[in-house]
Formats: sequence, structure tokens, C-alpha cells
Amino acid sequence: MKLAEHKDLKTAITDLPIKEKDKLLLRLVAKDKVLTEHLHYKLLEDESDLEIRKEEIKISIDDSIAELKKLNAKEALAKVRKMITAVNHFYKVTKDTFGEVELKIYVLNAIPTEYKKGSYGYRDFSFLFVSFYLKTTNITLNKFRKLHDDLQFDLTENFNALLTKIYASKMALEAVELNLPKELV
Repeated sequence: MKLAEHKDLKTAITDLPIKEKDKLLLRLVAKDKVLTEHLHYKLLEDESDLEIRKEEIKISIDDSIAELKKLNAKEALAKVRKMITAVNHFYKVTKDTFGEVELKIYVLNAIPTEYKKGSYGYRDFSFLFVSFYLKTTNITLNKFRKLHDDLQFDLTENFNALLTKIYASKMALEAVELNLPKELV
């Protein structure tokens, strides 16, 4: 049931006494971890906390990079997905699009692009890794293009390094198929 579909309910909620609204709000917030963290960020944190959050994610990524080089494609794909999930969680909490794009570019630039093939199994996880990597790059590029020009300027150099990395690897053909540019101007 969506609130927008029930205008009477919406009116009834707005007419509730403040104490009852507070109780209901606290109960609802307690049921959703992301909402709780978002409210904590919005109400109790400031700009410096945003930078601290970004740095914590970057440190976590840096700590994982050495381990990634030793893994096969299947294991690396799982680790990289966790890194991207951490960045997505960062965005859900902070609603900072610039930070999300910056962190995704950081992750994609930091991780290796080639891994050992798994010795057993019928799935080609190298293919799945490349597909995930390029899809994430494409999504990040679309979000990058929606940023203000000044913010794009700040990230263009790092994004170009990412695109150069892609076109210098075995992913170049797939990147061409996805219409990824070779360079941002």
C-alpha cells in the first residue's frame, strides 16, 4: 500500500498530535537501517564527516587491492561487487552524487583488470568480471555526465585514466561495443 494512493491516510497522519507522530516516526526509522543511517548523517553530521566516510571507503579499497591480485576471476568479482556495494550504500546514506562517482572511479582505477581463470566450473567468470566492470563504468559515466560542469572538471583526469586503462586491456573490444568513449573532453 502506497501512501500516495491513500489521501485520507496522509491527511490523518498530518493531523496526528506531535507526540504520536514522533512515536510512529521512531518506530518506522528503527525498521530501516539505511534510513536510520541517513537520518544520523543528515541530522548529526557535517561536511567533514562526509570526507571521513569517503576516506574510510578508500582505505578499505586500498587494503583489498593486494589481496585481489592473488584471486581468480570468480573470487575477484565477488570482492569487487562488495566494494561497489559499499559505494552504493555510501550514496544511499549521504545522497552525495559527486562522492559516489568519485569513489566508483577510484575503485575501478584501483582494481586489476585481469585475473587467473578458475580451474573448475563451467562458467567463465573472466567474462562476467569484464561485463560487470564495463557495466559499472558505463553507469558511472552516465552519472558523471549529469554532474555540474565544474564537478565534471574535477573528475575528468581520473575518468580519462580509467578509460585509458580499459582500452589498454583485453576489455577494449567490449568497451567499443558499449560505446564507451576513449577519452572525455
